Amino acid sequence: MLSKFENADGNRIRKYHPLQLERERVVFFPLSWTVVHPIDENSPMFGLSREDLMANDAEFLILLTGTDETFSQTVHARSSYRADEVVWGAKFVNVYKYDHDGHILGVDMDRFHSFERAQLPQIASISGA
Repeated sequence: MLSKFENADGNRIRKYHPLQLERERVVFFPLSWTVVHPIDENSPMFGLSREDLMANDAEFLILLTGTDETFSQTVHARSSYRADEVVWGAKFVNVYKYDHDGHILGVDMDRFHSFERAQLPQIASISGA
């Protein structure tokens, strides 16, 4: 995560904050994988509100590296999301298609970007302390 902060000289500069993931590496890529960063006491986002992240021009840089099995080539994907582009209080819907016995048949690509509302935990904002 990138965000701006004020240094000792009073200048606002951008700082890089690496985010720990629940799972840093996947040996076998499943049909879908949600990258998760737990926001706990060790997270640079702990105690920050949406407004805090927006005021600090927070930006999430997502860099994924994998291997194409057909050609054994390294594949890179990069995305960037500003705090104002993040959907707050939501989670992704289930994208799997199931047969009548409950076995996974595949992924419903029409639901790939769909989400549903989720309850956010109430936290005290650091800026409001």
